[in-house]
Amino acid sequence: MNIMDLFSGCGGFSLGFKRAGFISKLAVEIDLWATETYKKNHPDAVVVNDDICAVNPRDHFSVGDIDGIIGGPPCQGFSLSGNRDSKDPRNSLFMEFVRFVRMLQPKFFVMENVTGILSMRTRDKRLVKSIIRDEFESAGYNLCITILNAAEFGVPQSRQRVFFFGVRKDLPFSPPDLIPRTTHGVNTQLSLWDAISDLPQIHAGQGHDIQEYKVEPQNEYQIAMRAGSEKIFNHVAMRHTPRLVERFKQIAYGQSVKDVTSEHGQRKRGDVASISGIVYSQNNMRPYPDRPCPTVAASFQSNFIHPCLNRNFTAREGARIQSFPDTYVFMGKRTTMSWEKHLSQYQQIGNAVPPLLAQAIGTSIQKYFANIDAIVPVHVDDNVYQLAFGY
Repeated sequence: MNIMDLFSGCGGFSLGFKRAGFISKLAVEIDLWATETYKKNHPDAVVVNDDICAVNPRDHFSVGDIDGIIGGPPCQGFSLSGNRDSKDPRNSLFMEFVRFVRMLQPKFFVMENVTGILSMRTRDKRLVKSIIRDEFESAGYNLCITILNAAEFGVPQSRQRVFFFGVRKDLPFSPPDLIPRTTHGVNTQLSLWDAISDLPQIHAGQGHDIQEYKVEPQNEYQIAMRAGSEKIFNHVAMRHTPRLVERFKQIAYGQSVKDVTSEHGQRKRGDVASISGIVYSQNNMRPYPDRPCPTVAASFQSNFIHPCLNRNFTAREGARIQSFPDTYVFMGKRTTMSWEKHLSQYQQIGNAVPPLLAQAIGTSIQKYFANIDAIVPVHVDDNVYQLAFGY
């Protein structure tokens, strides 16, 4: 089955579907560095580095060429003119996803987003999820919505995201058969240390873009992540000032910068003698090594401290926590300043759908369509959504 990945980023969603047996035919991504990462790791796919609004899917495919469309359009709306509601998805890039679905009429689509979208309302108090449902239904699709936690699918990270599953209306529709079943319960979820303990224990400012493994893999997850890889890429620790390293030393498991004494507190920018009055509790948190890591977001370069060392995570450690294999190489700068427009390696990694979660979704969809003649259609309405999927 052929898929297309919209807002593809560095390609985590595509990688999971590829490992589930899909063929990635086309990816659309506006960011140059994320596009370079996608091309590096998906050499057989056509990758369009452009604003999706300027891309005509029929320049590449006809109806019937693509079996599925996947992707995660940005959740924030944007105002086009006048008093348009910036929270209304009809004013956002979500509609570009709908446009591709309308024009190519794939058998299915999967759209990923943050869970907050489920409670969002427009200025006139309409639920955003209801508008999303109506747009896809008018495009000819049945829709179901569910929240999936990556930790329940073998990813060493507690990461909840909402997924919109659509199936074309001429095909049987049964959400219980479509949505993947969890594989890891509370007692079998992988920990942060399961993910990264075999990587070189480098200190702040140390590391190289290409390194040798120093120890053998220590568990099945590490064996899987290292499969086919002879070197370690993207494992370079950020440079930290001595003052910052001393601050990190004061932070225990489960604590963050908000828990340090004033002696080690954050200083005002440009005035190291004065304590900053602004403290973000999610900055520089030291996660417990024996638990799944908290959510790796696009800003994770400063979100976390290594569980044993006094530095932030490297890009490779973040990639391991997201379940990217070691063969996956990230392009572009490791970090960027706020005024730089391209996505850093950290941002690319944090924005991605974890490949192992994507693989579970893809595998479930492959099974669904392989047994489509045996699917018993299920009618789904809002009440069933709430009952079945817990929101």
